[in-house]
Amino acid sequence: MKKGFNNKKYLDMQSSHIQERIAQFDDKLYLEFGGKLFDDYHASRVLPGFAPDSKLQMLMTMKEQAEIVIVICAKDIDNNKIRGDLNITYDEDVLRLIKEFTSRDLYVSSVVITQYHHSKAIDRFKAKLKRRNIKVYHHYYIEGYPTNAKAIISEQGFGKNDFIETSRPLVVVTAPGPGSGKMATCLSQLYHENIRGVKAGYAKYETFPIWNLDLNHPVNLAYEAATADLADVNMIDPFHYQAYGKVTVNYNRDVEIFPVLKNIFEEIFGCCPYQSPTDMGVNMAGFAIEDDSICCQASQQEIIRRYFESYTRYVNEQCSMDEVNKQTIIMEKAGISIEDRKCLVAARNKAKKTHSFSGAIELADGTLITGKTTNFMGAVSNTLINALKYLAQLPDNENVIAPQAFGPIQDLKTKYLGSLNPRLHIQEVLIALSLSAVHNSDAKKALDVIPQLKGCQAHFTCLLKAEDLSILTQLGLEVTYEADKR
Repeated sequence: MKKGFNNKKYLDMQSSHIQERIAQFDDKLYLEFGGKLFDDYHASRVLPGFAPDSKLQMLMTMKEQAEIVIVICAKDIDNNKIRGDLNITYDEDVLRLIKEFTSRDLYVSSVVITQYHHSKAIDRFKAKLKRRNIKVYHHYYIEGYPTNAKAIISEQGFGKNDFIETSRPLVVVTAPGPGSGKMATCLSQLYHENIRGVKAGYAKYETFPIWNLDLNHPVNLAYEAATADLADVNMIDPFHYQAYGKVTVNYNRDVEIFPVLKNIFEEIFGCCPYQSPTDMGVNMAGFAIEDDSICCQASQQEIIRRYFESYTRYVNEQCSMDEVNKQTIIMEKAGISIEDRKCLVAARNKAKKTHSFSGAIELADGTLITGKTTNFMGAVSNTLINALKYLAQLPDNENVIAPQAFGPIQDLKTKYLGSLNPRLHIQEVLIALSLSAVHNSDAKKALDVIPQLKGCQAHFTCLLKAEDLSILTQLGLEVTYEADKR
């Protein structure tokens, strides 16, 4: 995969910039972490070369200075709110995050339950944290938040929240998902620190939108496509332009909330340390882009992929047509259409020619490999095997899977598991290939080139089952498919 982003340069610049921001205040900075700390595959797709765990790597360089506070909203515990990408509840994700951080020797000092109220579910969650020796603090609902600054900055506002005991100069505030109360937690701490004579600082670490790229740069448009379900919109930061005469990009929620934040800062400190929402950010990703054309191409493919993702949600009655229409508008802004996805065109042409569900994979060298539904394999499996044979430099007519490996799996499916479809799906094909590789050197060659699929684009003219999509994702393929073709 061609790289357009220098991850090492990014980590060095990011760590240095955060150190500067800590020094700007009384050696105490509350850093709100937006987006994903682990598995940030959106960033790695639109910025080829960006490591999915870059934020975590950056924290590791500062682990002696940093501690982590995890925030979760009480109603999300009571309602068993699900994190969609992992299919686990928010409270389960907090426990997962604690385990992930501590396994890397990062210090998790506490968990804050925001908008706290008593319930059995919350008590059970607190008991789990106690067993892990994690301190728990309560923050409460504040009438008038976030607009009534004077009420918020009072004993009956932030004053009734627990003060979170922290011991390190960098306090990273993160959460399992949006709406958990990260910003309110940071601001509450500034209020309490100020009472104790410490002029602590606040900053926000969001990768997207990238503030020093154009508003309609494909990387920023890809972020807008990724958040279509949240109705986020990228926009010029008017406060930054007014203060400095420079055009920077932010997004609507931060721009809308900035006047409120400015009032809160003024109530706490007497003045606001920032002139704009862009000032509050510490993101340096834009400075680590080394090949803009590669990042643009990758982002354009991501925009098309997000269109198909929204269309799938629409087909499954998980969103309205408005979300799909928004994705269409974003494609128009980027000057692209779905036909700019080469693997889509190839897959549809194959389907038209063979009158069957088909697929295509665009390999790293630009080669397009197609496949179709056969008596033994579905379109996805056939396309995958054809791609592996090409990468392993094997003839098209080579049977890398032994017939005796097909039969037992088909019998198991039809005779014992009640399936009417004897064709092998991806996981079954990969198992059959692995078995064949024991005695077949060509099968072993096909198996060994699987890592070369990472970062390749793929499209299929049929609906993908969840288990097939999961395997393709694990292989590192960036996939689109047609959800209304069953």
